[in-house]
Amino acid sequence: MAGDADSRPTSGAGNFSSAAQGGGMTVEECQNMIQRSLRTPMVKFLKEHLEKSGCSIGSNFIKAVNCEEATAGGYVAGGGIVVCSNHLQLQDEVTQVVIHELIHAYDDCRAANLDWTNCAHHACSEIRAGHLSGDCHYKRELLRGFLKIRGHEQVLRPIEIPVMDCIRRRVMKSVTANPYCSDAAAKDAMEAVWDVCYNDTKPFDRAP
Repeated sequence: MAGDADSRPTSGAGNFSSAAQGGGMTVEECQNMIQRSLRTPMVKFLKEHLEKSGCSIGSNFIKAVNCEEATAGGYVAGGGIVVCSNHLQLQDEVTQVVIHELIHAYDDCRAANLDWTNCAHHACSEIRAGHLSGDCHYKRELLRGFLKIRGHEQVLRPIEIPVMDCIRRRVMKSVTANPYCSDAAAKDAMEAVWDVCYNDTKPFDRAP
């Protein structure tokens, strides 16, 4: 979820793994995992650059909550980051949500005119978050259930999905959840900004 504090268009922080759909954890357990995620190098790096850009993060900026929507977490301008405890089970999942949403927070901080109701603005931040956060790592795609049977071996193997295809799929899922963006508008916006936003790796020198 990334959005304006008033209109709050939603964009999922990503599909949670198939394992997480079965249960989740308590808010307290999730909050403890958030605290552990804050000690990871990538989260510390993003927090540091948010602060360098003039946006400090208070102790309540990232909160564990129970979410009604089928999403792993979200960012709301002026409201911080929420992590959906009831849709997550693993430390890696929580850390990924925090990283993804911190990239949205960074974009919101550095761009004075970012408008989450604008499909192109929203798509750009989702492209960057998908590319830079590691959301489309092979192992995460495997956990999401992208499997197929090859040949006559009748053995499940991970389907080979290029990173860009994974990012596109997840950007579309997020932007079409924005009430201001139809499917067609989301697709047009994503294609229009893809090259510029995919190649914008700030605050990293290159994609991690």
